[in-house]
Amino acid sequence: MPDVNAIFVVLLVLVVFIVILAMIFSRWVKVGPNHVLIVSGLKHRTRAADGRMIEVGYRLVRGGGTFVWPVMEMAEVMSLELMTLEVQTPEVYTVMGVPIQVDGIAQIKVRNDDVSIRTAAEQFLSKGEAQIRQIALQTVEGHLRAILGTLTVEEVYRERDKFAARVQDVAASDLANMGLSIVSFTIRDIRDKQGYLDALGKPRIAQVKRDAVIGEAEANRDAVIRSAQANQEGQTAKYQADTQVAEADRDYKMKLAEYTASVNQKKAEADLAYDLQKFQTQQLVVAEQVKVQVVEKDNLIQVQTKEIQRREKELSATVERPADAERYRIQQLADAEQYRVKTTAMGQADAIKATGLAEAEANKAKGLAQADVIREQGVAEATAMAKKAEAWSSYNEAAITQMFIDKLPAIASAISAPLAKTDKIVIINSGDGPGGGASKLTGDITQIIAQLPPVIEAMTGLKLEDMIKRIPGVLEPKPASLLPVTPPAPPAPPTPPAK
Repeated sequence: MPDVNAIFVVLLVLVVFIVILAMIFSRWVKVGPNHVLIVSGLKHRTRAADGRMIEVGYRLVRGGGTFVWPVMEMAEVMSLELMTLEVQTPEVYTVMGVPIQVDGIAQIKVRNDDVSIRTAAEQFLSKGEAQIRQIALQTVEGHLRAILGTLTVEEVYRERDKFAARVQDVAASDLANMGLSIVSFTIRDIRDKQGYLDALGKPRIAQVKRDAVIGEAEANRDAVIRSAQANQEGQTAKYQADTQVAEADRDYKMKLAEYTASVNQKKAEADLAYDLQKFQTQQLVVAEQVKVQVVEKDNLIQVQTKEIQRREKELSATVERPADAERYRIQQLADAEQYRVKTTAMGQADAIKATGLAEAEANKAKGLAQADVIREQGVAEATAMAKKAEAWSSYNEAAITQMFIDKLPAIASAISAPLAKTDKIVIINSGDGPGGGASKLTGDITQIIAQLPPVIEAMTGLKLEDMIKRIPGVLEPKPASLLPVTPPAPPAPPTPPAK
């Protein structure tokens, strides 16, 4: 049972809550931007037209929504949209007493400011749109009639914009007092039943017709004149065109002749330039051929120079180096023998001297005599040793000379070996003199052989000519007794140092 009561209470609260929400939603009133919502019933403070704050019993809502308290407030809607008025006046007498009728279109609406809305609400809230339109129409028609009575027909007819602006200005103040504003006013038609407007147009019509006839005659005259002038100008233009055509033809033929002459001249110049260029090219070709020959000769000279250098190096390797080695060996042998002989002689001399001194102590007289004898023997032996050393020296030089003479065939063979291995020798004869052709090759070989004595002299310090003169039986025959005796084979000399 308590559970049922609790559920009932919850349901009752929920129903009350839903009813309250429904009442709130039902009392929420909304209006669009083209309407204004006037909620009356409670006091609200607002600003009057003169700027002071006043207290009124309503409030305004434009383009929105608000909650209207039930019982205490009520809400009414007033439109802010445009209202079109078709103003049609009966015959109204103008200042000149001419009756006319004027039709116009006016656009009016309630103003957007709060003061105008309150004014319009006070005067038109309970009225419909048709009643508001009728009240505004009567106001505008009254002002239109009043203004027509102060103007002439010509002023109304000719200055419609000024007339409409005047009506709008005069009616605006009265409409503002009702909270309305006139947005625009235009005159649509002006007419009369007496033919006054037609009479106003007849003089102008006659004038226009007269001007039309005159204009037509003047136009015909001008057309004839212009036609004649056009014919004249056409003939003149034709003659000028023919003249220009003839001049153009003459200029064309003259230009053609000039171009033909220029082309022929250029063609002749081109032919001459071709021949000249041909000859120049031939000269250049010949010059290049000569340069090629010169280069070939220079290359041949370089080859020959390299060959000479190679042969010199080969000669140095095959002749000079062995000769140096042999000369060094012989020199070492001679030096060793000379040193042995001198050492032996000195040892013997010292031994003999010691012996003589001992014997001299024993027997002065005999010792003195024997010393003299020994001294003489030592001198003789020293002289013999010196001659023997000189003989060894002569033998050394002779051996070197003999070795060189023995090697001359090998040197000549080494020089001529590259020529023997050459399959073909091309000899460029640069002239008919002795310096060209085969004589030049022979001269080169002779020069190579002639360079051997200075090379040998530079390497050994011995002149080849003197060495040849010292060879027995070469220049002068000598007795066999004077020939040097072949000495015994000396011991092997030490290995010469490498150069």
